Amino acid sequence: MHFLNYLGQLLYNVALKKTAVQSSTSSTVGTAGRAVDGNRDASYQRGSCTLTSGQSNPWWRVDLVNVYTIGTVMITNRDELENRLDGAEIWIGNSTKISDPESNRCAVISHIPSGQAFYFPCNSVKGRYVTVFLPGSAKVLSLCEVESKDNEGYPLTNVALKGEASQSSTLSFATASKAIDGRRNSFYSNGFCSHTAEDETNPWWRVDLQRSFTITAVKVTNRGDCCAERLDGAEILIGNLLDQNGNQNPSCGMIKSLDGTPTYTFQCNEMEGRYIIVIIPGKKTYATLCEVEVFASLSGRVLLCYFLEIVVVLCA
Repeated sequence: MHFLNYLGQLLYNVALKKTAVQSSTSSTVGTAGRAVDGNRDASYQRGSCTLTSGQSNPWWRVDLVNVYTIGTVMITNRDELENRLDGAEIWIGNSTKISDPESNRCAVISHIPSGQAFYFPCNSVKGRYVTVFLPGSAKVLSLCEVESKDNEGYPLTNVALKGEASQSSTLSFATASKAIDGRRNSFYSNGFCSHTAEDETNPWWRVDLQRSFTITAVKVTNRGDCCAERLDGAEILIGNLLDQNGNQNPSCGMIKSLDGTPTYTFQCNEMEGRYIIVIIPGKKTYATLCEVEVFASLSGRVLLCYFLEIVVVLCA
């Protein structure tokens, strides 16, 4: 247990890519599966959110296939018409009917601000189905993402801790490896952050995971003592290419601003790659990272052997 705590963990979203249904569908764009596609984009217009027709008591439901112990449910609201979710209820149980006496109401959504994702603790409720139910007449239910975190399943593990880090240049003692040392200390003077040299164009930082993984999320810790805006505009790239420093690899996300939120998790929707690159394109600046955590699901013998370093015969 101490080993896992040191590695860093992120509980797995058991709702991801599972089968979802809803009480009605307003258009081909707003299908139920949009809420479990791993994309937290809050724009309905870009095809990322569900949408029911106007009706009494609309609902949305995901079948997790197995029974899980749900610790939290996270819901991403639309960036428009944000009040529509007010009063919605989150239910968990083993029946498709929330009226079943064994079903449990996890939470009532009072309000989620426009385009934001809120966590709702569920006190380790067991269930196969997660339902969002909006009581009332002439209601429209729209969800951009629903994530269910399993408390008892295998956690996602920070695979960056066994990687090798490099960067475009180095200022003083702030080597690239400081960003994968397992410490989220965000004060540069404490010696736990990486830092490129002064006024470099397109500065970058990279970790080589030594082999390709399926990446679920990347967590970035920015400086907390000053200069948070220096990372604004940075891109997180994931892939297996090193040509042109890996700039052709697909993007997991862009850091718009981490000011006031030193540590932020970017959902990467099961991207494949060996190299994680953080690059600030198009300007002269510094790249400072206090921690970069790369989470891959503990599925398959290869990843298990990678961490436990079992005898070669067992992993061959």
